[in-house]
Amino acid sequence: MRITTNQLRFITATLICQLLLAGAVQAQWTEKKEKPTAHIALKYGSITPKNRQDKAMKDFRAYGLGQFIHWGIYAIPGNEWEGVSARKGAAASEWIRAWRGPTAPKDWTTTYDNLYKQFNPVAFKASKWASQAKQMGAKYMIFTTKHHDGFALWPTKYSSYNISATPYKKDIVKEVVDAYTAEGIDVFLYFSILEWNNPDYLNKAPETPAEKEKFNTFLTYTKNQLLELLKNYPQIKGFWFDGTWDKSWISASEFTYNLEKELREVHPGLIIGSRFRNDEFGKRHFDSNGELLGDYEQGWERKLPGDYTWLNGNDWDAVMTIPPNGWGYMKDWSGVYIKTTEDILAMLMQSVSMNGNFVLNFGPDGLGNMHPGEDLLAKEIGDWMKTNSEAVYGVRHADLPETKLGYYTEKEEYLYLTVFNRPINNIARIAIPKKATQVPVEAQILGQVQSLQITHADIGLDLDKNTYYDIKIPASFNPSKPFVLKIKREQAVTKTDKLMDAKM
Repeated sequence: MRITTNQLRFITATLICQLLLAGAVQAQWTEKKEKPTAHIALKYGSITPKNRQDKAMKDFRAYGLGQFIHWGIYAIPGNEWEGVSARKGAAASEWIRAWRGPTAPKDWTTTYDNLYKQFNPVAFKASKWASQAKQMGAKYMIFTTKHHDGFALWPTKYSSYNISATPYKKDIVKEVVDAYTAEGIDVFLYFSILEWNNPDYLNKAPETPAEKEKFNTFLTYTKNQLLELLKNYPQIKGFWFDGTWDKSWISASEFTYNLEKELREVHPGLIIGSRFRNDEFGKRHFDSNGELLGDYEQGWERKLPGDYTWLNGNDWDAVMTIPPNGWGYMKDWSGVYIKTTEDILAMLMQSVSMNGNFVLNFGPDGLGNMHPGEDLLAKEIGDWMKTNSEAVYGVRHADLPETKLGYYTEKEEYLYLTVFNRPINNIARIAIPKKATQVPVEAQILGQVQSLQITHADIGLDLDKNTYYDIKIPASFNPSKPFVLKIKREQAVTKTDKLMDAKM
């Protein structure tokens, strides 16, 4: 098989992008993590207790649904340049400055680093974004203050490469923080440690005195920016860190340990994800003793746990894109699978059913407009949440056998079953462990007033640890989206186990 010149260029560019992204892959996992059996004495291990019980973390556990916004000067290219998109060799939208290889335009880095001179989002209204997020049902949001390109969306004193140098000039971070806070939506700030255009940044661990001096300058700069963000925007609830996988940052475990302590002292109740730092042995997310480094697992990026036990009781959230890997603005959504409202609702309910939050990403364009597809999804999700949010907010994992009908959540005496797969006979059969102290006694569909018939379906399977309750769904009820059965539970009363088994 002969490979054409264009094919070779595409393959080369793809491999380069894969190498650039290799570090990011380290931040993601898809299986249960086993704790080490031997305990190691650590200087720079976990700082905060597991499952903090202060108000900030209790609020975090109750969020259910969040919004992520990736926005910066990478919104101007919109995932392509001069007709070449990420599907033809360019790097992904927010990574496009890292574009290298034969498909990259001449002097691309210089071109990109000057795009800030064009950044003038005249259509941007933070209040409009916040109102849309509120209508969608988001309880918190994560906003990109600075991505890997190093461009800051606030007028930082520590770098001239910031919003004040653009035609727009105004403090975008302040506008976003103020608008979302006014809507009652908690704000977390995304912050990339990695900076491609910073001459003091190193990928590798510093070795020579000159390299150490240079990287120490970068560390001080990073600390100053983080403290500046806390001072400027005291309403924020936490940081969402990125770009922490390079050997240089990993080598600075003493510095990052002390920095985390200082950030928490300056802002009591601050929430920090597991991606911020590592211990002295280079262990990230979890220290060498398997303890979470931070307040919640931050590794579920475009992934969901396959089983509740994988989480080991840790708090967590999942951040998800709408196109397959589209974080920043993508002009062209054609030719790739775009997640549907049903896809997103299924991932939302899978997340909250395992005590997690689900965060949906939006990538506005260079003018400050959301993609029309994002607007549509936000509306449809919001319409669904208006009726069904009771099954999303403040709920916890229900310790019941898995069901093919959908996902369980629970709150106080109520069990919620979000039905994605409606039975053909209109009977939702729920398996309840025989040892359960509470069983279903009443049921209704959220948004409907009618009480549903419940029948104890004692089907008598030998050695079955469960008993069953059938909930009759009215044949006349035909929604176009998943629906929620709200089930009240009371003290169990059953005589099943008193029946005599045949002798064998």
